[in-house]
Amino acid sequence: MKRGFYTIMSAQFFSSLADNALFVVAVDLLINAGAAEWQRAALVPMFALFYVILAPFVGAFADAYPKGQVMFISNAIKVVGCLLMLFGHHPLLAYAVVGLGAAAYSPAKYGILTELLPASQLVRANGWIEGLTITSIILGVLLGGQLVGPQVSGWLLSFDLPLIDTPIDTPSEAAICVIGLLYAGAAWFNTRIPRTNTQLVPLRQDMSRSMFSNVMDLLPDFWRCNSRLWRDKLGQISLSTTTLFWGVSGNLRYIVLAWSAVALGYSTTKASALVGVVAIGTAVGAILASMRMKLDGATRVIPLGIAMGLLVVCMNFIHSIWLAVPFLVVLGGLGGFLVVPMNALLQHRGHNLMGSGRSIAVQNFNEQACILGLGVVYSMFTRFGMSAYGAITCFGLLVAGIMWCILLWHRHNCKQHPQEVQRLLDIARHDHHH
Repeated sequence: MKRGFYTIMSAQFFSSLADNALFVVAVDLLINAGAAEWQRAALVPMFALFYVILAPFVGAFADAYPKGQVMFISNAIKVVGCLLMLFGHHPLLAYAVVGLGAAAYSPAKYGILTELLPASQLVRANGWIEGLTITSIILGVLLGGQLVGPQVSGWLLSFDLPLIDTPIDTPSEAAICVIGLLYAGAAWFNTRIPRTNTQLVPLRQDMSRSMFSNVMDLLPDFWRCNSRLWRDKLGQISLSTTTLFWGVSGNLRYIVLAWSAVALGYSTTKASALVGVVAIGTAVGAILASMRMKLDGATRVIPLGIAMGLLVVCMNFIHSIWLAVPFLVVLGGLGGFLVVPMNALLQHRGHNLMGSGRSIAVQNFNEQACILGLGVVYSMFTRFGMSAYGAITCFGLLVAGIMWCILLWHRHNCKQHPQEVQRLLDIARHDHHH
């Protein structure tokens, strides 16, 4: 791997670490404020909101400027969201602003991989990025849980700066200050990301028209890119798989918190550790996939998605921590082994069809729209009294059923369009260029 790849990994680690720690702090803030459970569940779709709204624009933005600069600006937006939460604004609003920064961050983060590395290294690079991202989820959720816990928060609140009277009086406020330092660390690494030789694609500007009209011109381009990826015989399979995976896993982060409270009687601090357990398994699966899988063999992992969906349903029968931990590790491992090669294949097809930034924006739009849709459905179910057990059953059956349909879709493509599928696989097998 090139040296700049490790700088990208470091920036991603600290930014994701802060995002996930802030999620737990936001949940704790809502609990302490006596907010209804549907508001806590709504944190997930609120984070995804701007991914969907801004998808037509952030990809073009990422392709128009050096990606390190885009990541720095996006990280600054996350800091604004963090400060909004610190100064008493509603956690749903503040976390939506953090999601705005994440929406702009993602096309640059993944897009630079296709600019920096050849296609032959994309699966390996995605394995390391996803493994590190999931490690940051583990540590971020654990960190957030500990920061609002009595021991760490007590120590933080007892710390005073000489001659300065700070308005930090609660565990959540102290936790947010620590998280702000993590975002600062990510920003420092953003400034060290190398500039690649890939030609920038400037945003089209017609000085005779308003800024709003120029921005709206990006919409037809985005929908053309979206259509091209869905028509591609490999792009459609990888896009549908990753869309479903992230749609479910994004909401599963909160569902595990709710399930552990009901099934095991855990507090936010203890429940956050179980989210970390799932992420440990996902990290292991991601690393194994990066070592064992090749780009042209990515579609062979689709059956793992069916197995993962059925395992989610089995969570309803677990009421012991000794069973829960290995079970959640296996569940996460299947997900990690599934998503890494499919994500790499999707990036490869997108880069060949339309450019890295735009393809990642299309990917984010579909994946985050799935997170948003499923999150809204889950929030509404809890609003009308559905239990965590019922939500887990629905999510698990949904995953298994749709992954079965995707498997049949791919088999249909191989049968009806064998030459086209083989041509695309040959490109993936022999493409060693950036």
